[in-house]
Amino acid sequence: MEKKKYFNRVEISKEVLMQMAKVSALTKQLNSLTLAELAQKQEIICQLFGSVGCNPFLGDNFHCDFGVNIHVGDNFHADYNCTMLDVAEIRIGHNCLIGPDVGIYTAGHRLQPEGRMLDGYGMSIIIGNDVWIGGHSTILPGVTIGDGAVVAAGSVVTKDVAPQTLVGGNPAKLLKSIE
Repeated sequence: MEKKKYFNRVEISKEVLMQMAKVSALTKQLNSLTLAELAQKQEIICQLFGSVGCNPFLGDNFHCDFGVNIHVGDNFHADYNCTMLDVAEIRIGHNCLIGPDVGIYTAGHRLQPEGRMLDGYGMSIIIGNDVWIGGHSTILPGVTIGDGAVVAAGSVVTKDVAPQTLVGGNPAKLLKSIE
């Protein structure tokens, strides 16, 4: 299991604040564009993310923390209302389809209430090639989703997903292998 990357929510550096302000401005600009302005949307995605393959697409109302920690492959497609909390890296392979209202969250907080508001942690998320994540699903910190996997709509993925499998539910469980 990957180690947690800890962060302080109280003492935020000037550089981090500047990055967050840049991301806020870029996402507002991105979310103001229509589908007819796809080329402009793709330019902003390339400015926003750490690395981008060919033919990226983000639907309306996208949000992220830092952007630079998000890396997507060719033919990446995320429908509307996608939120990526990228305190740690999010790596998404080629030909991935993310349904509407999906949350991909690398961030978490301590269970104990004392000090919970003061700090947090991040754990990377890796999503392989040819993955489909159904609408209203949530991917939690530290998860790896294997190539060719499908996450059924409305699932909460708390553990790794094997390649070529269908998972679903809360928490997501193996439903079947994909032949």
